[in-house]
Amino acid sequence: MRQIVSLNRKWAFVMAPEGVPSAMPAPAYFVNVPHSWNAIDGQDGAGDYYRGTCAYVKNLSFEDLPEGEKLFIEIQGANSSADLYVGGRHVAHHDGGYSTWRADVTEAVSRTGDTLIVVMVDNSANDHVYPQMADFTFYGGLYRDVNLIGVPASHFDLEYYGGPGIAVTPIVDGKNASVKTEVYLKDAKEGQTLRFAIKLPCGCTVAETEVPATETCFDAVIEDVHLWHGRKDPYLYTAIVELVEDGKVLDTVKTRFGCRSYAIDPERGFILNGEEYPLRGVSRHQDRWGVGNALTHEHHKEDMELIYEVGATTIRLAHYQHDQYFYDLCDEYGMVVWAEIPYISQHLPGGRENTISQMKELVTQNYNHPSIVVWGLSNEITMKGEADPDLIDNHKVLNSLCHEMDKTRLTTMAVLSMCDMDAEYVHIPDTVSYNHYFGWYGGDTSMNGPWFDKFHEKYPNMPIGCSEYGCEALNWHTSDPKQGDYTEEYQAYYHEELIRQLFTRKYLWATHVWNMFDFGADARAEGGENGQNHKGLVTMDRKYKKDSFYAYKAWLSDEPFVHICGKRYTDRVEDVTRVTVYSNQPSVELFANGESLGVKEAADHFFYFDVPNSGETTLVAKAGELTDESFLRKVDTFNEAYRLVEKGAVLNWFDITEREGYFSLNDKMGDIMDSVGGKIWLATMMLTLKKKMDAGKGNGEKGEKKGGFSIDMKSVGNMTQMLGGFTVLRLTSMMGMVNVSFTKEELLKINAQLNRIRKPKK
Repeated sequence: MRQIVSLNRKWAFVMAPEGVPSAMPAPAYFVNVPHSWNAIDGQDGAGDYYRGTCAYVKNLSFEDLPEGEKLFIEIQGANSSADLYVGGRHVAHHDGGYSTWRADVTEAVSRTGDTLIVVMVDNSANDHVYPQMADFTFYGGLYRDVNLIGVPASHFDLEYYGGPGIAVTPIVDGKNASVKTEVYLKDAKEGQTLRFAIKLPCGCTVAETEVPATETCFDAVIEDVHLWHGRKDPYLYTAIVELVEDGKVLDTVKTRFGCRSYAIDPERGFILNGEEYPLRGVSRHQDRWGVGNALTHEHHKEDMELIYEVGATTIRLAHYQHDQYFYDLCDEYGMVVWAEIPYISQHLPGGRENTISQMKELVTQNYNHPSIVVWGLSNEITMKGEADPDLIDNHKVLNSLCHEMDKTRLTTMAVLSMCDMDAEYVHIPDTVSYNHYFGWYGGDTSMNGPWFDKFHEKYPNMPIGCSEYGCEALNWHTSDPKQGDYTEEYQAYYHEELIRQLFTRKYLWATHVWNMFDFGADARAEGGENGQNHKGLVTMDRKYKKDSFYAYKAWLSDEPFVHICGKRYTDRVEDVTRVTVYSNQPSVELFANGESLGVKEAADHFFYFDVPNSGETTLVAKAGELTDESFLRKVDTFNEAYRLVEKGAVLNWFDITEREGYFSLNDKMGDIMDSVGGKIWLATMMLTLKKKMDAGKGNGEKGEKKGGFSIDMKSVGNMTQMLGGFTVLRLTSMMGMVNVSFTKEELLKINAQLNRIRKPKK
């Protein structure tokens, strides 16, 4: 029988070794797996986390070997390339840091003494393994489980793209389901048989058969099938196949599966088992504060419980293959999943084979999960510019590969906001989604819904969704939230607006918030805390649910609740302050120091109250039997602890001279361009910008930042609609992405110019 021995404990870790260790290091620094060497420096900012090769070294005693004629080492995640050495012998190389792979070590392992195992893991930059450019940390490490597997000479294949050795394809037909099961065998012998069974959760058998081992595919019918129906009823069957010789079971594989039918309709959205089933949910990265990507099962379970609490029906598991345990949780909790490979941001001319191998592993290893409905081909792959012929062909190859390997699922893709909706590559997959940040990186929140309407009108037969949208929030606060201020209040406002626009458009096949959790992005220096992307609805340590979390819970969850926003915003200067309450109940009553401020009803679950602000006020919100409490304190001057002061900023928005009736650096580009004087000023600014970019060519061709994206005057013109939502100050600060910077004196000069341009009368 198959035996699995965990190898997670006690690996000697060697940072940047000079070569492959030939003996256990002395002295040794021991770690347990899962482990990442970037758990700290990959989250502290500056983009300087260690990217290179590290060694994991372990002595394996012959006494710890599992029984079996064949031995395999299984590595469930080593980022991003790895070489395996056993007993001084190189036995395997693997490119791709997010999938399971195995190696036959039978001949390399000593059966009488210790065997030295070395895994050389490398997350350094290269030109052929994805990802190489993305807004997240590429944590290095042996960060998922490592096992030693012993099997008989005849066994279910352990090397077939790292898969489970069994593929189950259920097809629902009315009240019944036909179930095709295929297994992959190695070195089967004449006279051996395969014993097959389908079982219910109770252990009862609903179908069984025994066939010669030469027949690796067999069909069964489940009558009166119990459907897997998302969150409402995530029912799972189990398929078990045993390899038998002379009545003795040699090896066994089993997998859970669900029976469901689905369709993605360009008008009605997602349809599950014939029922309209709106996909409204979140995206998820796999890292944590102080842990990196070396998550435990407890971490994964907590993530799922938070996603379930918010009421999500779907998860986009970005931007790579996630842990098998998390896909299992998606099956159990009824999440509808978008699974994708890390073909992201920058097309690598030498990376095609890696996209193919990573896709083969993704599909093979995750084929049996009923939660997965689409395979993602790429994400924002045109970040470096327009799609070239090789990029387009690469997508066509991947799209065909997915359909060849899996006849039951559709393909999709996440497209950069600026990408033309007429672009050829946009129409390669079966469905498509766009990453739009109107209201954060540019434009205005009101632009989101109309953009999708335009796409839907132009391409009524192409299912369209929103794969990313969001904005950053930290522990900054204001009663006058503005785009780009990083306050919890602006994030709440932003998501209120996006919920109203996206959730009311039934044709959107799926919407995914970016992101469920704050995550590591070591190159980031935004919002006052470097090294993270803070667009999460929950903080990176999972300890605080931002107010926007409850905005989604109000719309999506059936769990009754009421939540007062702004609990971290206690000190307020205004005499009357606006307080927002979120609830999925039909009405909310708010009390201030025991006095009712009235009952509000809101069809959109967002309740707004004007609260007298004097002295100290205890607020209590009531929705039926539910209550929530908050506290306010009247202060004379604004509490500066609530205000973001950018570290290293040349100017902050509150340091800028503003003249009544005239523009300043704090005004949006769109408003400025609506005035005649603003258009003249903009023409002058564009010349200044061009000179600065030309001067910066020595740092990168055509103003291109190494590892970043390029920009030219034409692309600036194409992004005018988005740029209109930026303040001039924020836009100039972002010019650092293309090696263009402004001094304090230059910014003050620009502000003086704007102070002379009168705002149009409304």
